Amino acid sequence: MNINAQRTVAEIALESPHSAAIFERLGIDYCCNGRKPLAEACQTAGIDLNRVTDLLSRAASTEHSGVEAADWSHQSLAALINHIVEKHHAFCRGECARLEPLLTKVRSKHGEGHPELSAIQDEFTELRSELDMHMMKEERMLFPYIISLEKSATGKSFPPRAPFGTVQNPVRMMMQEHDSAGHSIQEIRKLTANFTVPLDACTSFKALYQGLGAFEADLHQHIHLENNLLFPRAIELEEAVRSAR
Repeated sequence: MNINAQRTVAEIALESPHSAAIFERLGIDYCCNGRKPLAEACQTAGIDLNRVTDLLSRAASTEHSGVEAADWSHQSLAALINHIVEKHHAFCRGECARLEPLLTKVRSKHGEGHPELSAIQDEFTELRSELDMHMMKEERMLFPYIISLEKSATGKSFPPRAPFGTVQNPVRMMMQEHDSAGHSIQEIRKLTANFTVPLDACTSFKALYQGLGAFEADLHQHIHLENNLLFPRAIELEEAVRSAR
């Protein structure tokens, strides 16, 4: 892999999916702000560029659990969408349903000694509401349009009618909502002191912080696949289909 400091973080993550684990561990944003050059991203995160490039160079030969190992850049958009829905949307919904009552339980037991739990719960409840609506819009409107667009490009159907004018309009909205979700999970990370389990934490408290950390990691991968792969390819495909008419 070509580790060039001027290449964007998203490009590196797409070329070598294992590098996402490096970015995740170091706190380098490769999803919402993935279009930053590596050098700038390292400067923003306050991390030595040489250290990061060295880690990235070795990433391909190192196994990292929980990382997107598949190369989706050459898969069909339908396959990529199916993966996003079945893995990331399903994980998001399942973990929201599990973590919200766990938050309530932990707050009821430890809220007096840990007032940050109230702010964490408020932030997570709002995040869940936003993500529920976000995923519904994708699954009911945007994703079916992209799949139909791909079918028309292969001659299997007529080009679909875009009720939103062009795919760029909902994509722009989805990316704005990704930014909002990214900000929310970043606030939760700050409130939890980077998901650091307190010394007086019970088993439920530990499970909560571990779950929130895993939720953040999956959300980053989820947004990365959409912002940096699915959406650019969908825009390019729509332009090609329309110019071929």
